[in-house]
Amino acid sequence: MIRLFAAIAIPEELGTTLLPRQDRLPGARWRPLEALHITLRFIGDVPENLAGDLDAELTTIGGGPLELSLTGVGAFGEGADIHAVWAGVEENEGLKRLARACEIAARRAGVKAETRAYKPHVTLAYLRRPNPAEVAAWIQENNLLRTEPFRITSFGLYSSWQSDQGSWYRLEREYPLY
Repeated sequence: MIRLFAAIAIPEELGTTLLPRQDRLPGARWRPLEALHITLRFIGDVPENLAGDLDAELTTIGGGPLELSLTGVGAFGEGADIHAVWAGVEENEGLKRLARACEIAARRAGVKAETRAYKPHVTLAYLRRPNPAEVAAWIQENNLLRTEPFRITSFGLYSSWQSDQGSWYRLEREYPLY
């Protein structure tokens, strides 16, 4: 079994502008620069042969380069159940089409349909039982986030691995957007 997801890597120069926001939230497990990404489709744990089928389906996706911007921040969960803080992605029809194409590719490869609505974001930290007032203060301090547009010319299929220091990701395959 291998744990997979399709995603867009955040360019290093953009990621470094996010790092200063990773503070003043006690107990947060901040994501390192190399882990910052916009998930297109979480696949989950799949057998290696299904991973090959998924790769074959993802190679058929095109659509052209994208211009994306990050805007605002937020959290997933409520109260004591808040489990992550994130930077939002500005509404973008090309990104929605790409996420839909990844969903279709996953289904064709035999992955069950995603039931959650697509919410493009960059996870900045994972939280465990945070103080909701501290999360609200962090959101208020950072909610004016707005980046310059950045160009995306590819997306990737990543594997996710667990270690004592948390999860880390490895690019398994890159797919050009042309």
